Amino acid sequence: MHLRPTLRRTRAPRARTKTRLTATLLAAVALLVSACSSGSPTTSAGGATDAALAALPRATPSALSPYYSQKLRWRGCGVSGFQCATMKVPLDYAKPASGDVRLAVARKKATGKGRPLGSLLVNPGGPGGSAVGYLQSYAGVGYPADIRARYDMVAVDPRGVARSEPVECLDGHQMDAYTQTDLTPDDQQERNALVTADRKFAESCGAHSARLLRHVSTVEAARDMDIVRAALGDPKLNYVGASYGTFLGATYAGLFPDRVGRVVLDGAMDPSLDARTMNLEQTAGFETAFQAFAKDCVRHSDCPLGGKGTTPAQVGDHLTAFFRKLDAHPIPAGDADGRKLGEALATTGVIAAMYDQGTWEQLREALTSAMKENDGAGLLALSDSYYERDAHGRYSNLMMANAAVNCLDLPPAFTGPDQVEKALPAFEKASPVFGAGLAWASLNCTYWPVKATGEPHRIRAGGAAPIVVVGTTRDPATPYRWAQSLSRQLSSARLLTYVGDGHTAYGRGSACIDTAINTYLLHGTPPTTGKRCS
Repeated sequence: MHLRPTLRRTRAPRARTKTRLTATLLAAVALLVSACSSGSPTTSAGGATDAALAALPRATPSALSPYYSQKLRWRGCGVSGFQCATMKVPLDYAKPASGDVRLAVARKKATGKGRPLGSLLVNPGGPGGSAVGYLQSYAGVGYPADIRARYDMVAVDPRGVARSEPVECLDGHQMDAYTQTDLTPDDQQERNALVTADRKFAESCGAHSARLLRHVSTVEAARDMDIVRAALGDPKLNYVGASYGTFLGATYAGLFPDRVGRVVLDGAMDPSLDARTMNLEQTAGFETAFQAFAKDCVRHSDCPLGGKGTTPAQVGDHLTAFFRKLDAHPIPAGDADGRKLGEALATTGVIAAMYDQGTWEQLREALTSAMKENDGAGLLALSDSYYERDAHGRYSNLMMANAAVNCLDLPPAFTGPDQVEKALPAFEKASPVFGAGLAWASLNCTYWPVKATGEPHRIRAGGAAPIVVVGTTRDPATPYRWAQSLSRQLSSARLLTYVGDGHTAYGRGSACIDTAINTYLLHGTPPTTGKRCS
């Protein structure tokens, strides 16, 4: 099985059905995040910490003035209605004279009448998801018309991502091999192969992106957003972030609480957790999502995992048995590059469909083809969408940037394979279907060439304007408990709850959720404390 724990991806909301899957998957498998904290954290047995993210001084340091005073030169960027620009930020905020990083920025100007509300930055998550791509493919055309009428819709690819000096590691053929690495090793030889694959990936990133690798943390990306805010001429930051984008937004609020405008954090993460605890809780989140899928699947006549009366546990057993068959005998997938569907890619395809219940029908069809017709094309397509692999065998830099940010933000979950072995019972209890693979996947930061600069911490953002934190009760990638925790940490948070399935809630079909968020963005009125939607 292959599910890299640094993949945190989100989704494009339900409005764009044709391309929903690809964008849906900008969220994550086993998130590993953090940021700089003040002092050394004290972590409890539950993984939480008492350390707090300290706000930066309000005055802009003189060494950063040239960055804050730069003007954006907008130009066409090949997509009708959008403008693009490039801006500079310091590579190292502690040494601003040591060099720059160039960031790609895009916007779509407000389209309607009424008092302009400034800019609204959007981030789809990842880390590693292209915010510019998300803006041009969805947010700039698919957000509610009233929002697009009053706001300039803006996105910036964070440092190391997509158009902003991307982190580079493996080539397409090497990535194909990496994504097929067995993450449920049955013997010492397979365990050694897994370690070798993680080492090779890490060493490749170090060799090809040495300059950037020490400077792609979430704290640095949040500081970059403040320079973007200043260049746009906005006194405060208005922002909608999903999945990892909530961590980025919360970090901004913690660093610059006096500059918080209208901020929505959808599919919230909990920055107070260490990597192992976070991975374990997300593993349980995927089990919750799978249970919901299993109950739905057996209601349909085309469910290949069982019929009416089959329990979710039995559905899980049937899927696990199918994965074991693929581990021993991969099946054809009609791939031009000769890839077959093995356990690794099949499991990734199933995980991909857990993010959005709208893809459950597609998953049933893909599983039916694979299990009954020996055709793995459907599950391979789901897996390729997850990894952002195109038909020509090219990968976006999502996985590379994702690992680079995650491994810098938090110390690794495990120091080596022996620790994973000891943790397997806990992960398998959290998810009988996915637990073992997610535990072994947590090794990927163990061999990272750059030491983590972040630690678990809490974010208070004292003095910030009201911040809306959104949680979905059966969210697989960002468990609802994380939204509850973040809302308790942020001094001005309002928790908005969606009772349902899928990753994130805004723009996914709930009029109650959408109305609450739109009202906040347009009028500044946050939802009432404890508001729940279904």
